[in-house]
Amino acid sequence: MSETAIRLLNPADHGALAALMAEMQSHYAVPCPPVDEILAGLVRRPAGIDILVAARGRAVLGFASACNLYPGPGLKSGFFLKEIYVAEAARGAGLGRALMTALAELALERGHRRIDWTADADDGALLRFYDSLGAAAHPKKVFYRLTGDALADLAKA
Repeated sequence: MSETAIRLLNPADHGALAALMAEMQSHYAVPCPPVDEILAGLVRRPAGIDILVAARGRAVLGFASACNLYPGPGLKSGFFLKEIYVAEAARGAGLGRALMTALAELALERGHRRIDWTADADDGALLRFYDSLGAAAHPKKVFYRLTGDALADLAKA
């Protein structure tokens, strides 16, 4: 079997990544759009979104999606990690750490000063993973979200 490579997403990966995204939606027990919509979303994703994949041959075993942020402390840029996911069958092999390491390398290459993300407070294994990376939780921050009717109402205001 070939070695796993961590690299930026390319169009040839879209089909395999769409299948992994569908697995992720099932894992989180949330609705999943049809594959053709996932593929269209990958093609139309906004500028400034970087997706790293953990690929073995044509298979995509994991991914990390991040967007550029500005400004941060000292008016420097950074990444916001939106999602990291490793296929159920590939967990425990270090792919999550490899994806985060590659994201850190990419951040420094681009002159970013930090990576921010959120995590489910009740997922102890996930929190331990992030702690093992040397990340620090920031309990003084509160995560907000506008969606659905609240988003539409604010847009109309």
